[in-house]
Amino acid sequence: MFGGGERGVRPPFWGKCFLPPPRFLHAQQRDTTMKIWKFRNGSEAGGCPPGWAEKLGVPQVVADLLWQRGLDSPARMDTFLSPGLRHLATPDCWPGMREAVDTLEQGIREGRRVLIWGDYDVDGITGATLMLQTMRFHEVPASVHLPDRRTEGYGLNIPELERLAAEEGAGILLTVDCGISDVKAVERAKELGFTVVVSDHHMPPAELPPAHAITNPRLSEDNPCPHLAGVGVAFFLMAALNSRLGETSGKRMDMRRVLDLVALGTLADMVSLTGQNRILVKNGLLKIAEAKRPGLAELKGASGFSPVAALGAGQVVFNLAPRINAAGRLGSPTLAHDMLLTDSHDEAARLAQTLTSLNDERRAEEERIYKEALEQAEAAGNRLGFVLYGKDWHQGVIGIVASRIVETYYRPVLILCADGDTLKGSGRSVPEFDLHAGLTRCADVLLGFGGHRQAAGLRMAPERLEELRDRFDAVIREDLGDKPLTPSLKVDAEMPFSQASDFTVLKGLELLQPFGIGNPEPVFASQPLRVKKRKAFGHSREHISLEVTEESSGITLQAKAWRQADQIPDAIQGKRIRLAYTPGINAYNGIASVELRVRDWEILG
Repeated sequence: MFGGGERGVRPPFWGKCFLPPPRFLHAQQRDTTMKIWKFRNGSEAGGCPPGWAEKLGVPQVVADLLWQRGLDSPARMDTFLSPGLRHLATPDCWPGMREAVDTLEQGIREGRRVLIWGDYDVDGITGATLMLQTMRFHEVPASVHLPDRRTEGYGLNIPELERLAAEEGAGILLTVDCGISDVKAVERAKELGFTVVVSDHHMPPAELPPAHAITNPRLSEDNPCPHLAGVGVAFFLMAALNSRLGETSGKRMDMRRVLDLVALGTLADMVSLTGQNRILVKNGLLKIAEAKRPGLAELKGASGFSPVAALGAGQVVFNLAPRINAAGRLGSPTLAHDMLLTDSHDEAARLAQTLTSLNDERRAEEERIYKEALEQAEAAGNRLGFVLYGKDWHQGVIGIVASRIVETYYRPVLILCADGDTLKGSGRSVPEFDLHAGLTRCADVLLGFGGHRQAAGLRMAPERLEELRDRFDAVIREDLGDKPLTPSLKVDAEMPFSQASDFTVLKGLELLQPFGIGNPEPVFASQPLRVKKRKAFGHSREHISLEVTEESSGITLQAKAWRQADQIPDAIQGKRIRLAYTPGINAYNGIASVELRVRDWEILG
């Protein structure tokens, strides 16, 4: 029906959004009160000034949403709605970029070979591919190394650096999406004779590596977009180098050719889709639709889409990205890199099918680990933060499982597995708790850690596992109190069905895409409704369709609640309710109709 590539039924307009379908929550964790509704920005934001919507040529509700999200002039709103490439910042705006380009240019002119060292996730793979494509255009001798997650781990590692130096010689070591914390490895690379340029986007530690040049937007908040993904940093760095090399060679690569990689890596890395990221992703999605890169054309086909289909952010994140990530999780990230780089459709198709098989294997392993982790979480009693462990859990999957446990219990989670003589872990958190700061307060229990506010990795000695469980729970209680948090739902405004059924309004809302962190999909509260019919559907009858009538107008619309059959009982039929919903256009079989996606609901007295 939808061509989404994942098993089961998907909403016809699901690809336009960013958030995943809500998972079942454990019966002990949710009841019919569901979430706490909080109107975004409250009433103080007010509505957009008169006349702005007409000037922009958009429905008033769209202008109001932009105003409430802090866009305080028609010019800023217009840039948001039409984020053209002319709005991209110059490379000199980024911390350390000029020094990085100078260092690369000098080494290249000296005839030194470039070793691009990436990461094994989508961000690192796309960034490394982008860099190699640029180097090849300029006929610069270059190669890519993507570490094996299981044998090398994240970032630079000294044994592999020594091996590569011995086999290929010590030229320029250029990192992407890693390197900012690798002090000892960078020291060793310099001893081996490498000129080291670090390009990264992770939080810098107190001690920076002694590289010849470092470019990282987080080295300073005074830049156009401190939250660039690693592939975004790679794009601006290569754009600057492309221009510099072109000054003498007379040829310049069209950097628009690699925007498909930038969009893919940026979306997969879940960074804020605002400012420069919005420009890169919006234009990159157009390149993904063109499918001029054989690897992406065949990956779209293997995911159940037409190779030339226009994909939304959600379709990229939940269909394309997992297949690429599966290479680094269960196989070799080089498989995905080769697929994205090849000019052969036959080779790309073979690799895309291999990645799809690996992704199927990943999903089966994920389900096994999730069930075992869920049992441990249920047995953990009143802990406000979970530290869960399985000796044979696959380290390439534990991060995904951690996210699912957070969704289920709305509590911070660390999931660990055995890795040689130590334990390796991945953590995820709720918005209210800074995971990186929390782990900092547990640092004496750990051998090492790193990450962000809501995601982190760690390593520890097995004998300190119980101590970490107690410390992690205590730190969370210090920050959040002793009561479990209740998830909240941000609601943008009330929207009557007269607007929700207006195709002009719905088309206007589509201009706000792509949705994601920093640019959430709009959610509206309904007026009082009467449920006329409830119907379960899907392979396992796990989805619910509601026929609801607005009491004030008599307008009846269809609402779909995905994976909420256990939450919406038969008894809801005939009840007065209010919905939190997102309206969209269902274009199934070429016939356009209005459909509401249920985000939450409440019974009215």
